[in-house]
Parts: sequence; structure tokens; C-alpha cells
Amino acid sequence: MNNTTKYILLFVLFGMLVLIRVFENELFYDPYLTFFQNDYLYIDSPRREVFKLTAFTSLRYILNTMISLAILYVVYKDISIIKFSSLVYTFSFVVLIFIYLYFVVNPKQEQYYLFFNMRRFLIQPIILLVLLPAFYYYKLKH
Repeated sequence: MNNTTKYILLFVLFGMLVLIRVFENELFYDPYLTFFQNDYLYIDSPRREVFKLTAFTSLRYILNTMISLAILYVVYKDISIIKFSSLVYTFSFVVLIFIYLYFVVNPKQEQYYLFFNMRRFLIQPIILLVLLPAFYYYKLKH
């Protein structure tokens, strides 16, 4: 793949991540989107449907994961990196979704800030921001 194709593909893939973020209100059921935009430290947790919220949060995580894995493949063209990253994403999802469900089912005002920050790992491609430089550094050393 030549550099022009690679950069166009990366632009499209990062654009897809941006579109997920821009249209998050239209694409996903998440009452916490507006809750965390307000002064959430002083108000009660919003009404929510736990199953629907978990399903849409999982869908968003999966979409971000698939696009992130595609970005990693375009950048590094190494299947072993994709396999390892898939394991990282899967393990992260299992751990994060259990923590997320704890906060959703047991909302406590003193834990909102922790919930807000932990929730970011599920709905935003933060793991990609860690893996991209980590694999770059790994490639430099090997």
C-alpha cells in the first residue's frame, strides 16, 4: 500500500471515529451524555434502562474497537499486533463493563467523578491512544 492510500485510509478511519462522537446523541441511547454535561456532582443519577444502556454502550465500544483495530493494521500491517490488540480490547471490555454496570446499578454521588472518567474508556477510543505509541515504541526497539 502506497503512502497516499495509507493516509487516505487513516483519514477515513479517524473520520469515522469523529462521526461516532459527533452523532453520539442520535446513534446511541445514553442518558449519561446529558447528565455529565451538566453539574452532575450535585444532582441525582438520571433514569435509565440498564439493559438498553449496556447494549448501546457495548455497541459503541465494539464500533470504536473495530475502527481502532483497522487503524492499527493500516499503520503497522502486522497481524500479531492486531491479535494482541484484540486481546487487550476484549479483556478491557470485560473488566470495564463490570465496573460500568456497578456504577449504573449503584449510583452514588460521591462516585460520579470516578464513573465519568471510567465510562470514557468504554465510549471513546482511549485505548487506541495508548496502543498507537506503545507499538511504535515496540517497533523501534525490535
